[in-house]
Amino acid sequence: MKFKSILFMVLVMSSQANVAAASRLAPCLNSPNCVSSQANQLDERHYIAPFKIKGTPEAAWLMLRTTLKKHDRTIITHETATTLHAEAVSLVFSFVDDIDIILDANAGLIHIRSASRVGHSDFGVNRKRIEALRSQLQKANVIE
Repeated sequence: MKFKSILFMVLVMSSQANVAAASRLAPCLNSPNCVSSQANQLDERHYIAPFKIKGTPEAAWLMLRTTLKKHDRTIITHETATTLHAEAVSLVFSFVDDIDIILDANAGLIHIRSASRVGHSDFGVNRKRIEALRSQLQKANVIE
């Protein structure tokens, strides 16, 4: 009986850890090749505003996925009902940038992070990518 209780507690704790992990994006490192909506707002180098949802979170999430799939050299490599990971490959040198997205339906927000895997500077590519995605979703009328 004790074994079942301990096993149950371990399972509950691990599922809570997974939920907590799914609500936080990885922090940006010190280099300027990363932007995140969960960075400190005073960190102008790394902070980018989250997407504020208009309408239903489901509609915004679906449109985000659809729009992201249309981006050149970008593939979604993993997704759940509330998280998404994609990889964007640069045209010239085939550098890979990671895009991580979390749907926070309760807050009406979509948190997003885009970061280069290698190098120091990205010449603003990650910020431009997220702002272009924001613009497309605003035109689709699913975010403010």
